[in-house]
Amino acid sequence: MRISGSGFGFLWGVPVLSGLFTLVTVVILARVGGRLLGIRMRWRRTILAGFPGLVLGWAAAWSISGQRRGPQALSWSAVLFGALIATMLIAVLLDLLARPGRLAGAQGRLHARPVPHPIRSLRQRADRTRRYLQVTRIAARHGLSSYLSGRRPGADESRPLARNLRVALDEAGGMFVKLGQVLSTRADLLPPDIIVELSMLQDHVAPGEPGGIEALLTAELGAPPHCVFASFDPVPVAAASIGQAHRAQLATGEWVIVKVQRPDVRALVERDLDILLRMARALQARAGWAREYAVLEMTRGFAAALREELDFRIEARNIAAVASSSRVRVPAVYGQWSTSRVLVMEYLDGVAVRDAGPVLAESGADRHGLARGLLAALLGQVMAEGTFHADPHPGNVLVLRDGQLALIDFGSVGRLDPLQQAALRRLLLAVARRNPAGLHDALLDLAQAARPAAAGEDLLEPALAQFIAQHLGPAMVPDAAMFTALFRLVAEFGLVFPPVIAAVFRAMITLEGTLARLAPGFQIIEETRTMAASWLGEVLGPASLREAATDEVLGLLPVLRRLPRRLDRITTSLERGTLTTSMRLLADDRDRQFVASMAGRAVLAFLGAAFGVISVMLIGVRGGPLLAPAAAGTGGTSLFHVFGYVGLFFSLVLILRVIIAITRDGI
Repeated sequence: MRISGSGFGFLWGVPVLSGLFTLVTVVILARVGGRLLGIRMRWRRTILAGFPGLVLGWAAAWSISGQRRGPQALSWSAVLFGALIATMLIAVLLDLLARPGRLAGAQGRLHARPVPHPIRSLRQRADRTRRYLQVTRIAARHGLSSYLSGRRPGADESRPLARNLRVALDEAGGMFVKLGQVLSTRADLLPPDIIVELSMLQDHVAPGEPGGIEALLTAELGAPPHCVFASFDPVPVAAASIGQAHRAQLATGEWVIVKVQRPDVRALVERDLDILLRMARALQARAGWAREYAVLEMTRGFAAALREELDFRIEARNIAAVASSSRVRVPAVYGQWSTSRVLVMEYLDGVAVRDAGPVLAESGADRHGLARGLLAALLGQVMAEGTFHADPHPGNVLVLRDGQLALIDFGSVGRLDPLQQAALRRLLLAVARRNPAGLHDALLDLAQAARPAAAGEDLLEPALAQFIAQHLGPAMVPDAAMFTALFRLVAEFGLVFPPVIAAVFRAMITLEGTLARLAPGFQIIEETRTMAASWLGEVLGPASLREAATDEVLGLLPVLRRLPRRLDRITTSLERGTLTTSMRLLADDRDRQFVASMAGRAVLAFLGAAFGVISVMLIGVRGGPLLAPAAAGTGGTSLFHVFGYVGLFFSLVLILRVIIAITRDGI
């Protein structure tokens, strides 16, 4: 017998269509089952749960009616119903076999998102999708997909993971390089291997097209640059991912630096930040280690800081805030020509510290004096003013021709509130006096809301005492490695610093490298301890104590005014026998959330059990309205039977949701 080509194609197409139909059925079963359970399954778990579920559903339907009536009597509704139940049971089993919280951590909380206008957002969505696929391909190529799915790296994987992460971020480019640079400063969160690798990331950005830069300047300044400035150099003196700097001369003769934002950078930044935030949300939902390290909160902080860098008016305000009380030179801003995308600043004639070795050697400058002044300036910004330069690397510190030091590039600036400043001052004083109790209290004040348990706090202070003995003992020379050891110590106790506090430590570590270039052998920790000791003397001086006492008395005056009336009310209530006290239970939000979750699970479990018992009773009821005619040897299907089977299904769903919630939280 001979089969024609078209016939062969038809015969080949039948199993292909059948397989495609089966795959679609499996995906639908797994998605519906996941929604009913309140979880979102990835593709691998969808296949692992859906295919066996479909097979078990078919086998259950066959065992119930197929053997008796034949394959033609199988009902697709019965098969799919049984397959749905089997898929849900397998999904729960996979979750129980996995690490607690691995699957169910992706609890299906669908975030309501506004639907964008289709015409305006179509191009942006397509561009974002292409970029997202590009980033995921890069991550998969370098073996990072499993970590993005929630797997915690093992101890022996730190070194290859660090190298692969650096290469992947460098290949992704754009804001991912800046993210790696920021992560390289988070020694309080990341292992040393990753910190060392990410520190190698450098921006490799070519200058923007001269035509685009000129068009942006014309739009922002209202005239072409050669009309606004007496001279304008189209070749930038520096180029970065967000902007580039050009040298120009005003009509009045002053030389200035014109910082220009790249024309298309805002859309690129928003595109990459959208991808980063989506990845952070997915990690926060799937990975316990991501929730432990507040990955989503850290990414949001990075996004907020990066969006601030897009507005040069904020940088201008930062320069003004630092210049008002800085002990080093800060460039003046020409506000009449500065906009959100153009910043015109005073040109400071000097050499960056990284290239200033020969100049300092020829001039015979007091290197230690300059280093001490720079340290005092940065510490003053942190401890007194609250607005500080967060990136004082050797390229951002200039040695001017007159021997002074100057700070440039205020795109990265930190702002501390008074409470954080007070805690930092107490931390420095505790280090200077080698006081573990003071260091313990200062660290707890600086850390975020998530704090260790009482038992953990009791263990933290002895650990800090041991840390002081190891790093701050007599004849010991402390260095920046001390900060890393301190970060590791507090991380073991569950303390995570907020981004601005991490920026302070990052700035101090960066400053140590700058001071080492400026004055080799300069001991930043010893000098900081000396300055902290002098601050302590000022704080304990008569004038400071008198001022502090005056502030305390002024704060107590409203209380003292109300005290007599309150005492009178208390004594009157005692005399009449009407004095009562009240205490609020569950005043803490965490306690309320815990009790609410436990009560919700108890209610779901009770409802599931009640549905099950009532459903079994309904199935056992004889009689009632018939929905299907009675077959030979059967009594038919009554309305009570239908209600019973539906009730059993919902009973199963409720009980499985309770199991999923318990495995998610590990309690």
